[in-house]
Amino acid sequence: MRLTVLGCAGSFPGPDSAASGYLVQADDADGRTWTVLLDLGNGALSALQRFGDPTRLDAIGLSHLHSDHMADLVVLNVLRRYHPEGPCEKVPVHGPTGTAERLAQMSGKDPATSTDGQFDVVEWQDGSPVTVGPLVLVPVAVEHPVPAFGIRVSGPSDTDPSRTVTLAYTGDTDACAGLDTLAAGVDLLLAEAAFLEGRDDAVRGVHLTGRRAGEAAARGEVGQLVLTHIPAWNDPGVSSAEAAAVYDGRIDLATPGAVHVL
Repeated sequence: MRLTVLGCAGSFPGPDSAASGYLVQADDADGRTWTVLLDLGNGALSALQRFGDPTRLDAIGLSHLHSDHMADLVVLNVLRRYHPEGPCEKVPVHGPTGTAERLAQMSGKDPATSTDGQFDVVEWQDGSPVTVGPLVLVPVAVEHPVPAFGIRVSGPSDTDPSRTVTLAYTGDTDACAGLDTLAAGVDLLLAEAAFLEGRDDAVRGVHLTGRRAGEAAARGEVGQLVLTHIPAWNDPGVSSAEAAAVYDGRIDLATPGAVHVL
């Protein structure tokens, strides 16, 4: 299983990165590569064309419906619907309640979920697994101002296909029971860290700090922590140091184009 970072900027595209977007890929026993897209925020379609193939997606999972996590689905619909080789087959889009309405609202007169659109929307059910080839996705409800889910993804290891590995993507969340469920025992925790200790302490129920992400990683005994969703006005080194103060495992900062092999 491989995780490719398309975009990792927090809340808005930064000067060096699009907003949130991640590819998870795994090969089945016949050598077929299965591709799941987790979120596609502002600008992330550009990176998807560079590091993946927008016409060959097996499923899309949305953590929540803020534009920095799903706005580029509108233009992905255009790319897939009007492709010179003809429209692509519809791809399942798993998301919170209201996903179809949100896409229709953003798409205007070119709706993404109409009969000739590109997306077949399915609403997440908390804790109910979704199988995509050799990958199993489990949505976990987390704490954010709108309905939001983190996503655990399990699949065959790239280095030893007989072994199952698991990554967890927090989406946007504060510390909560769902975060601990996501992190428990995973090989890699892709955790947002949009807030800073001491600056954002009065705002709860929205985002993690590096420290709170590190605490979740420590409680879950995760193998590797990757910090993401850091806004352009934050120093990523500060977020990393916050996490390192409470978690003694490997810590990486998400960067566009980085590939994490599990």
